[in-house]
Amino acid sequence: MRRVRLGFANIEVDFVDREQALRRVEEWVDKGTYPVQVVYGPEGCGKTAWLRQSAELLRELGFDVIYINPIEREFLAEVSVEDLKRRLIDILREATDNAWIKAVWVVIDLARALIKAGRGRIAVLVDDAFQTIGLDKAAMYVKGMLGLIEHPPERYERVITIAATSEGLSRWEIGRHRWADLTPMWNMAREGFRQLYDQILGNKPPFEETFRLTGGNPSMLARLYRESWDTNLVVKRLIEEKKITPEFVAKWRNYLKNAIDDPDTLWGPDVPEELINELTKRNLILYFMPDRDARLWIDTPPPEKDPELGIGRYVAWQSPLHGETVRRALQELT
Repeated sequence: MRRVRLGFANIEVDFVDREQALRRVEEWVDKGTYPVQVVYGPEGCGKTAWLRQSAELLRELGFDVIYINPIEREFLAEVSVEDLKRRLIDILREATDNAWIKAVWVVIDLARALIKAGRGRIAVLVDDAFQTIGLDKAAMYVKGMLGLIEHPPERYERVITIAATSEGLSRWEIGRHRWADLTPMWNMAREGFRQLYDQILGNKPPFEETFRLTGGNPSMLARLYRESWDTNLVVKRLIEEKKITPEFVAKWRNYLKNAIDDPDTLWGPDVPEELINELTKRNLILYFMPDRDARLWIDTPPPEKDPELGIGRYVAWQSPLHGETVRRALQELT
């Protein structure tokens, strides 16, 4: 299988690791995806890279592949019916937000048209679309993807439907229905992360220090690289991006202070649901971590508990830098 090249900060790198996650795709090729597979996990943990590599794998296995990521404004239509591919291209020529919203919905229609045209092996990979179409429409969209499997216009050999999301609250919205299997992906394991780290040339911090800061999150590695490895600058930008305001800190100070070193303190009946929703919406934590049984994860699960990386049994900071950002906000914002 050809390894795809991926943009990483201002350089390109080869896709590495995630062998277990790719094997899961191969299982779906044999068994199909029923219901829709929704993969969630920390922002920047590598879901997009995995989907891009999965698209290449599926293409090599003879699938017509449609991939769309409206956040990054990327799409791939490796389909054999050129008229259908041009439909999507024509929509995206407008290059507006509304055009991308429309394109996300058209993807389902395009897949149905491929089935109707007699294409028997079709894969639809939708990446971070729920933020674009709106959280309230996430479940409806998943139901539309499920309709490709349950109510196709013609018979088919195999349809694979995968949606990935970093929008934490969409997990609960989709989970209220039985239209999808929700499966988490965590940051890269140590040795896989080392393969990515080794592709960055030039002066850089030692690997162990870098892993301790990022927890294996590729996006945090890219941010550190872009900022010349200045952790303070990365944290300052995160405070602003995550909208950790003095008001937010003052309101939740005691809960946040306790959660810095042990995120599991956020797990319990006495913790306000409003706080959990706010931390989840800001993509600061992953709440209600599943059992570490590898069959419940797309790739290698995180440790059962690792205080240094900000991982608890039930709650985890999305990366150590996310926890450090809150720590710094507690110190500096009064």
